[in-house]
Amino acid sequence: MAAFCTLPLALVANWLIINGKQRRIGDESSAEGNGTMARTGIARKDDDLGFSSDRASLPLQALVAEARAQQQNGIAERLVDAIDADRRKRSSAPRMREYAIPPELSDALVELKPSRRLKDLVLAPETSGEIQEFIDEYSEIGLLRSHGLEPRHKVLLVGPPGTGKTSLAEILSHELRLPFYVVRYDGLIASYLGETASRLRRLTDFVAGQSCVVFFDEFDTVGKERGDTQETGEIKRVVSSLLLQMDAIPTNCVIVCATNHPELLDRAVWRRFELRVDVPLPRPQEISQWFHRLRKDYGDSIAFIEEKFVRTLNGLNFSDIEAFTLDVRRKVVLSRGKLAADQALLEGLAKLRRKRSIRGGAEDSRPADHTHSPKRKRAQALKGEPKGSLPEGSLL
Repeated sequence: MAAFCTLPLALVANWLIINGKQRRIGDESSAEGNGTMARTGIARKDDDLGFSSDRASLPLQALVAEARAQQQNGIAERLVDAIDADRRKRSSAPRMREYAIPPELSDALVELKPSRRLKDLVLAPETSGEIQEFIDEYSEIGLLRSHGLEPRHKVLLVGPPGTGKTSLAEILSHELRLPFYVVRYDGLIASYLGETASRLRRLTDFVAGQSCVVFFDEFDTVGKERGDTQETGEIKRVVSSLLLQMDAIPTNCVIVCATNHPELLDRAVWRRFELRVDVPLPRPQEISQWFHRLRKDYGDSIAFIEEKFVRTLNGLNFSDIEAFTLDVRRKVVLSRGKLAADQALLEGLAKLRRKRSIRGGAEDSRPADHTHSPKRKRAQALKGEPKGSLPEGSLL
């Protein structure tokens, strides 16, 4: 937009409208006649002009505001008509897949359709705040680049199992409106020498050529500490290859990695992540939020159970709490009105207490803290990081 500032407004508007239509026609013909052109990124040039997503239509919307401010209502109406026509066309036409996963990567990479939103999860305020900040920052990629800056695009999620790390990766894809790819290690890791690094290189070459979110769950599988004497030379070569590939991935591709064992990660891997987010177990206040979601459905009849609900579920992860509440909902529905919500909750809590007592766990117990384990201390000494689940300065 800065380059257009010295041009007449009418000329800029005509160029954007006409050129935007020509690019759409060219993209459709190239997608039909030559799939290679679509894979090179030519079909995505619409995004910069506002003909592929509502967020990207901001340049035209800015021109509309400027035209109205200058009392040039005719130009403003033409721009509005162009935006509306394109939105109607995109909403009525089936969306084509511009990027198909290559056959050689079909076992190592799978595309999933994200459906979760950030407001669907109950998270610690610190965690949700960092994720929202990342979403807001990446959504302003055009503004950042106009000032010679690039957004952060490599995220490490650290926390115990079941705390919502996979859901957070899905949320980033949904909120940023980008395709969501999940790496499958059973198809990535090969038994032949050098084959894993070769597959990893093909995978990163593919995702680097498009705008997407790529999720590596249990990232310690491929990002292990190279100084570990128990690991084979092949794993060390994979880590070295991974570091080089991560450095080469452009900002149009968001890399999200999750680990339950941060102490196993190579110290050089840590430095590659521009954002490190701690995803802890739910505290009593987060468990209380889960209860209030139930209360919205079942009313004040279950209000007296809140304290018992929080006390009994304390120490469980988000996945277990969600499974418990879904089980209660199912029982209420299947009873066809014979089982009240408060009764279903009390029965479920009593059953959960019995199970935990059989395992020898108290109601208020939480999983053991392995922060001070010998292996963790050794890893901290190697990285020079303070004790805790996450290094200081998680926002770089």
